[in-house]
Amino acid sequence: MSQYEVLSKDKHRQLRIKTGYSPALGDAVMYAMTYPMEFRDIQSCYPILFTKDQNTGGFFAAALMGFEADQNLFLQHNGWDAAYVPAVVQRQPFLIATRGEGDDEAPVVSLDLDHPRVSRDEGEALFDNEGGPTEFLNQKIALLDKLHRGLQHGKGFIDTLLQHELLEQITLDIAFNDGSKKSVERFYTIAEERLYQLKGDVLESLNQAGYLQPVFMAVASLSRLRDIIERRNRLQV
Repeated sequence: MSQYEVLSKDKHRQLRIKTGYSPALGDAVMYAMTYPMEFRDIQSCYPILFTKDQNTGGFFAAALMGFEADQNLFLQHNGWDAAYVPAVVQRQPFLIATRGEGDDEAPVVSLDLDHPRVSRDEGEALFDNEGGPTEFLNQKIALLDKLHRGLQHGKGFIDTLLQHELLEQITLDIAFNDGSKKSVERFYTIAEERLYQLKGDVLESLNQAGYLQPVFMAVASLSRLRDIIERRNRLQV
């Protein structure tokens, strides 16, 4: 369970945040949400697929990191084995929340008090002796702002993919070196045949909206599946 509170120097001044990456810190996840403005970094390390939110039914982009629940093949004894860590993972245990309604909504920083990274005796401080934000907290706030803007931009991206029928369901049937097999379902990918049939005016509109490059990055990222399969194979060595 999560217990989010709006971050306050008065209430949370003594709290610290554990850094690093491990299953104990909540990083054993099969995939992480991502967004088009992050695709350039994501595609360098992870396949980009699409899936549905089980609560809302809405689509979102995801960086695949394993083949089953609670499996993150990028977690090693010495931390995270990749050049880039998805922003949704980096921002833990913080979240952008909103105050107000409609046009008056204002983003605020919230903290999950039940997250395993939150501590009173170890980790990075959030506030200095004068009650001001530390450099660590300022970096997290900047990341949250970037993430918030990226996810907002991503909503239009998903709507456009659906408008042009550019998502198709995919099943990954994988055979590992130890003889075991795994079918990964409930994911979608870019419908390449449909993409290549789009007319020039549609492609131009996608490009002007900043969506065309992320589409092709998502397509190219599927080559990263080989790396994840090899990571799973090495678990048997």
